[in-house]
Amino acid sequence: MTTGDQGFHMSSADFRRNAHAAVDWVADYLDRVESLPVLSTVSPGDIRSALPAGPPERGEPFEAVLADLDRVLLPGITHWQSPGFFAYFPSNSSGPSIIGELLSAGLGVQGMLWATSPACTELETHALDWLAQLLDLPAAFHSSGSGGGVIQDTASSATLCALLAARERLGGDIRSMTAYTSTQAHSSVEKAVRVAGLDPALLRLVDVDESYAMRADDLAARLAADAAAGLRPAYVVATVGTTSSNAMDPVRPVGELARRHGAWLHVDAAMSGTAALCPEHRGIHDGLELADSYCVNPHKWMFVNFDCDAFYVADRRALVAALSVVPEYLRNPASDSGAVIDYRDWQIPLGRRFRALKLWAVIRHYGVVGLQHHVRAHIALAQDLAARVTAHPALELVAPAPLNLVCLAHREGDAATQRLLDAVNSSGEAYVTHTRLGGRLTMRVSIGAQRTAGRHVDRLWELVTEAA
Repeated sequence: MTTGDQGFHMSSADFRRNAHAAVDWVADYLDRVESLPVLSTVSPGDIRSALPAGPPERGEPFEAVLADLDRVLLPGITHWQSPGFFAYFPSNSSGPSIIGELLSAGLGVQGMLWATSPACTELETHALDWLAQLLDLPAAFHSSGSGGGVIQDTASSATLCALLAARERLGGDIRSMTAYTSTQAHSSVEKAVRVAGLDPALLRLVDVDESYAMRADDLAARLAADAAAGLRPAYVVATVGTTSSNAMDPVRPVGELARRHGAWLHVDAAMSGTAALCPEHRGIHDGLELADSYCVNPHKWMFVNFDCDAFYVADRRALVAALSVVPEYLRNPASDSGAVIDYRDWQIPLGRRFRALKLWAVIRHYGVVGLQHHVRAHIALAQDLAARVTAHPALELVAPAPLNLVCLAHREGDAATQRLLDAVNSSGEAYVTHTRLGGRLTMRVSIGAQRTAGRHVDRLWELVTEAA
């Protein structure tokens, strides 16, 4: 390493060499990830104990960083890109997305305002309009009207922003505002209620039916009771694909009830919304035109690396009013003209990365046909697995499997189901997670990793049935 005009910075020549080495490392990693134990086996503290106690006095060559990536960090990685990863929900990273992320890092854009990089804002608006077309979302969510889309980090932020917009639209004393979601909804709804300053005691957890979807009749009763008690229904969250079981809340009747009571309806389709890329699965969005906001995570099942949540609003005015703060140092002619979007007003933080690059790159690389092909393939694998479970004498489905999540348990009870989980996760070849449905310990098999093929599901099935 030399000093000079560049001081201690990496030279362009060294950057090229080191970046090529890093790209080669990633490409080799993705080629060999199937051979690595899916679930990390390190103990707490192992990674830190292998690292120096203090930072280096003098800079080290980048080769040393890559060496420690292999030696120290890789043993502590749970391999989300493995074809044997069936846990949680997928968090995919594809070639075009990785390249898009690299370009974003290289440009180093801070896209808080249109003026700070017009391409950052306008590409985001355009890519989200493309995604709205791909998913056949209602016209109100397109930027050509009063609504539009924005990239948030996660669905949790979308849930919070939607609640802040709901609070803004309703106005008045927030202490009387009530919120509603199902007992199976994501924990981010409860967190959003707390962060937004609503009374956590006024969050209503609505009962679910035998498929674990929200019961519209129970929602109706709770809304009516709260209104009669002088409370103000403010916010309803319907989930299209719950985390535990992929249950589909009935958006249309839920939306009709929300409108009747003047409550904001947010539809969380974080994972399952991607299925609407395929026309035959767009029934999951029936009634979406009644929603005030909607979100889907391309970073789950659409091969865009984390983080990338697409958050749409039917009318942006309440969202912007809730989140816009304009100090003098951010004023500029373009913003003052009202002719541009400043996405800082659509999110909690001020700063924002050029995340649209990776979404744009993925859509352009795969095209409609490519994206649909992979979604259909994953759903077909899940449906085949569900059929195998149904036919097995010792196993049973605990919930319907509408898309790519299969929930199963051993007929002999929780101890036997735990045996299945332990057998799979100790194999090194696959990783699954659990939940509880109807009080039962349940194995969740989420099929959506980019590299997962039939042979990987076959091997998972062998592990399960050998332990059954």
